[in-house]
Amino acid sequence: MAAAVGMAALCRRLAGALRLGSAAAGLPGLTQNLLPKNLAKAEPLRQLRFVHTTLPRKGLEEFFDDPRNWGEKTVKSGDAWNIKQLRGKSSEDLHKLWYVLLKEKNMLLTLEQESKRQLKPMPSPERLEKVAKSMKNIDLVVREREIALRLLQTGHEKPVPGEWRHDFLGRTYWYSYKEWPIPWYLNKKYKKRKFYYLPHVNHFIRLRLEKSLRRRARRQNLERTRRKVLERKFPHLAVKSQSQ
Repeated sequence: MAAAVGMAALCRRLAGALRLGSAAAGLPGLTQNLLPKNLAKAEPLRQLRFVHTTLPRKGLEEFFDDPRNWGEKTVKSGDAWNIKQLRGKSSEDLHKLWYVLLKEKNMLLTLEQESKRQLKPMPSPERLEKVAKSMKNIDLVVREREIALRLLQTGHEKPVPGEWRHDFLGRTYWYSYKEWPIPWYLNKKYKKRKFYYLPHVNHFIRLRLEKSLRRRARRQNLERTRRKVLERKFPHLAVKSQSQ
């Protein structure tokens, strides 16, 4: 009986609260009077933004060159970023420059593909080489900084410490250290591994080295022959290159 009386009282309280809420919704000034003075000037909730969204300022037109360059045979462009210039920039600037060059590369690749489709020469194709060289130099500078930081923190140049080792054929390779659950001198599987080659392999090492030297000499001779043929076909260009 007492439980039923308590439940009825609770229902009456909830009904009164609902009536008060509906009356406050009908009277705008009533809500501000019920709030404390320090919260009466609070901004409405509709003016707050819980998710930050940025509107795209440019669309697919970034994949195309400047309209002023359309139809031109040559387009003026600066030189590629060299390593000396990039070393003076911060990591944040290198990060921004990388994405600027990436957008430029996508635009030039689109222009190159469109020129192939129309069977027309691409205006200033050297721009693509400059962008590729700049991105390569940025990669080298970032790798230099990572190596310097790793040397300062761990004393090792490689991301994972290791050493140069030989396999059974006499080939040299870099071995990266790994974590083992037991020490190496107690690990029977590790102790069975051989990091050396037998003396009779020296003869084959010499043959492999001789083969690589012959291949390099053959490639140099072919390049020298090709240069002579071009000089014979275009003597005026050969004289011009020698004068420069």
